[in-house]
Amino acid sequence: MNNSSAGEDGVKKSSLNFIEQIIDKEIKEGKHGGRVHTRFPPEPNGYLHIGHAKSICLNFGLAEKFNGLCNLRFDDTNPVKEDVEYVESIQEDIKWLGFDWGNRLYYASDYFDQLFEWAVKLIKEGKAYVDDQSAEEISAQRGTPSKPGDESPYRNRSIEENLDLFMRMKNGEFEDGTRVLRAKIDMDSPNMQLRDPAMYRIKHAHHHRTGDKWCIYPMYDFAHGQSDYIERITNSVCTLEFEVHRPLYDWYLDQIIDTEYRPLQTEFARLNLTYTVMSKRKLLELVEGNYVNGWDDPRMPTISGFRRRGYTPESIRNFAERIGVAKRDNIIDVALLEHSVREDLNKKANRVMAVLDPLKVVITNYPEGQLEDCEGIMNPEDENSEKRTIPFGREIYIERSDFMEDAPKKFFRLAPGREVRLKYAYFIKCEEVIKDEVGNIIELHCTYDKNTKSGSGNVTRKVKGTIHWVECSTAIEAETRLYDRLFTAENPDSPGGEQAKDGNFKDNLNPDSLKTITAFVEPSMKDAQPMDKVQFERTGYFCVDKDSSAEKLVFNRTVALRDSWAKKMRKSLR
Repeated sequence: MNNSSAGEDGVKKSSLNFIEQIIDKEIKEGKHGGRVHTRFPPEPNGYLHIGHAKSICLNFGLAEKFNGLCNLRFDDTNPVKEDVEYVESIQEDIKWLGFDWGNRLYYASDYFDQLFEWAVKLIKEGKAYVDDQSAEEISAQRGTPSKPGDESPYRNRSIEENLDLFMRMKNGEFEDGTRVLRAKIDMDSPNMQLRDPAMYRIKHAHHHRTGDKWCIYPMYDFAHGQSDYIERITNSVCTLEFEVHRPLYDWYLDQIIDTEYRPLQTEFARLNLTYTVMSKRKLLELVEGNYVNGWDDPRMPTISGFRRRGYTPESIRNFAERIGVAKRDNIIDVALLEHSVREDLNKKANRVMAVLDPLKVVITNYPEGQLEDCEGIMNPEDENSEKRTIPFGREIYIERSDFMEDAPKKFFRLAPGREVRLKYAYFIKCEEVIKDEVGNIIELHCTYDKNTKSGSGNVTRKVKGTIHWVECSTAIEAETRLYDRLFTAENPDSPGGEQAKDGNFKDNLNPDSLKTITAFVEPSMKDAQPMDKVQFERTGYFCVDKDSSAEKLVFNRTVALRDSWAKKMRKSLR
């Protein structure tokens, strides 16, 4: 965080990004009476993803920083793709991130009557016309950025004929796709958005809020700027792809308003992450093609997916602050997001011991049938952390990777004739390796030194290795889902050298993005509840899944303790 002093208005000057600098200047100049009003305007046609989280943090954050307001407005102008499920999930995601729109929940559909009146106004002024051409014909006539477009043969219809046709469109006389209302602007404009864009299209579809009242719906570009105007938004913050749309929004407002007030649109770079796709269309394709298990699959970059995986809202907000707000597109390493999660969970998550790939150890000189309690700390990052009781007995599980029969000198874990510390318990020494008939190691026989119990104060010698473990008879079986990155390529859309053919991002799906195993966890987890977050010591951070129950404990791996992908990349470059 920047520790610079604040100015007279309480805003830290040296920490202002370029959007905040614009707002700060407006306030000083007394624009909009010094008020700041932003909005977050999602389309309810899918679940929000991490890119939306950045926009949420920015828009609500600007309002908080400048003592302003932020609206939540659903741009629900396409009933064919929209659903109440998406409306509800978006509200849940925003609240989970820690933001509140108060009583300022709006919909573009709230303004359908007003938008219709403005469309009629443009027709009466000769600035809009009904076009009978198909979408394909209109697209072909728009030209290219270097070639002017061709005027529609219907462009010069009379005002009376356009009004009649538009009313008949509204009354449902025509089929979908047979006519559109277009703005009459400039087919020679170098900005393609100004080449007579569509304002209304026919859609005989049930709307989740207006029902069957309308069979014509405004285009997003016609509704967006006017909705900002109606809500008296001061700062309309959009991603860079809307920069070329800004002259169109301004043109619409020029035709319909006679006030000095208008929203100021400012564009910023959208969030692009490595190993991630964030196109709603592509995410929907993954869901509908059953490549993932729904929108909240923990491999998805959706906010609901991150929540289910065990990410915290604080980690996502910290990530958004850390990457800042840029004026040009760039790509952020997903490892930075994972670092933010580790950083936050390290302070919050209780520690437990869990064995993911068990190898049985029998401590031959420990009394049969006896159990004793060992004491472990819940969270070493919390100076007021409570202790937990961990049972210890004759038979335990350790990780198979913590034993090596022919160990090199610098292998500081368990090996024949070598000694390690069992965390919170005793030193043990491997005396015998038990194998099955084909030579697989199935069990170790060890001895323990009863004078080396952790915390006893009697330990006078040291060993270099410490490993985790669980006692066999009290350990809880848990279904454990080891989630990894969904794609193997930094840019899943890239063709050529990586596996994607002709930009088919699905060719870069990671076949190992989910492995399900049975792990054994210490009994302190017997009352674990969905969304509880823990650190499996020496392994990673895990979250209790929503599928978990008293009969079946289910964990999702949130993130490993370290960036294993960086290690993989280093190896691949050697």
